[in-house]
Amino acid sequence: MHPFPLLAAAALSLSPVTAADWPGFRGPTADGRTAETGLPLTWGEPDVAWKTELPGPGSSSPIIVAGVVYLTCYSGYGSDLKEPGDPAQLTRHALCVNRADGRILWDKAVKTDVPDKAYAGQYITMHGYASSTPVSDGTHVYFFFGPAGVHAYTLRGEEVWQTNVGEKAHDWGNGASPILYKNLLIVNAALEGDHLVALDKTTGKVVWTVRGGLPASWNTPTLATVDGHEELLVNASGKLRAFDPATGQELWNCRSLRGAELCPSVAVNEGVAYVIGLPGQGGAMAVRLGGKGDVSATHVLWEIKSGSNVSSPVYHEGHVYWANDSRGSFHCVKAETGEEVFATPMSQERRNRVFASPILSEGRFYYVSRDQGTFVLSAKPTFELLAHNPPLDSSICNATPAVADGQFYLRSDRFLYCVGKRR
Repeated sequence: MHPFPLLAAAALSLSPVTAADWPGFRGPTADGRTAETGLPLTWGEPDVAWKTELPGPGSSSPIIVAGVVYLTCYSGYGSDLKEPGDPAQLTRHALCVNRADGRILWDKAVKTDVPDKAYAGQYITMHGYASSTPVSDGTHVYFFFGPAGVHAYTLRGEEVWQTNVGEKAHDWGNGASPILYKNLLIVNAALEGDHLVALDKTTGKVVWTVRGGLPASWNTPTLATVDGHEELLVNASGKLRAFDPATGQELWNCRSLRGAELCPSVAVNEGVAYVIGLPGQGGAMAVRLGGKGDVSATHVLWEIKSGSNVSSPVYHEGHVYWANDSRGSFHCVKAETGEEVFATPMSQERRNRVFASPILSEGRFYYVSRDQGTFVLSAKPTFELLAHNPPLDSSICNATPAVADGQFYLRSDRFLYCVGKRR
């Protein structure tokens, strides 16, 4: 491990989160939209400011706080399908990387005696054992490792607390990321403990818990403001549920998409939730927020069959956009009616899978595919592919990028990259 530089030490004494930070999954607004300017349209190896080899693979997105990058990965088991190794050696890593040069500042190894699912089958092998993106309030950084628990560190890497939110392990692994609400860290632990749980972010103690009713829910919760009050949205198979984020009390629920995979987060704009799920079994729908009890008969605005397995949607200027992983296509629908505007294949050559959620900057969507690089689309209701950037290495890319100061922070199973203008 590299020595801790004085510049980074000074940076890590700062708080709270600033406008230049990217503090959690999908950025400061948690929807992939950013006011950042100057991001590159095209890039290649000469545009890489630095790259850092990681201790192992992972699908979590990087976050940026106070001049450093935080992310997770895993090692010791499960990097090779033919020879996965000894499951007892599975180790998760919480990493801190210097933004200026890519040096690893600290690496906290997390192990557990709780058995995990074997590295076998269709889905766990596609994303592994470190898929939840960390989140930070500018003073601490919080990591969720599924059955290995929730871990809180100072920005300098001192462990503050750790707690268990469930010991179940799913054949497909975990994927929901924790979010912050005031003094709470909220975790969708539907797979690990069949509950939604809010922890005191200072102590790790449970403040409230909602048990049951969250089957097939891999999505990161979404916060929305409706008529002056806040709602916490979680999508589960067959039901969209809204809670008071301060108390966990259910405010309303609505029939929702049914399917085996409900990974996309809910997008929200002006009091409407846009929900997507597994195509065929699920699809996409728009639901008006607010109300009490079961609002299925009154609040569903539209519903269509087209959807997405993993990648989350983005609302932009009266339209909703997403990438369909099953068909390898880009989609745009009218937000008011659900009418399809376009559904266009990413490539005529092959099916391209996208697990990462898009970034929207200066009228451009950036979609990172698993193994075919990054597609850049015009953010308008006419399909226009602006650029296709080849992969920077041969390993899988599942993570949504982070953005800061005109630079992309892209991670693959092998490397963390800083792409864009040099600082």
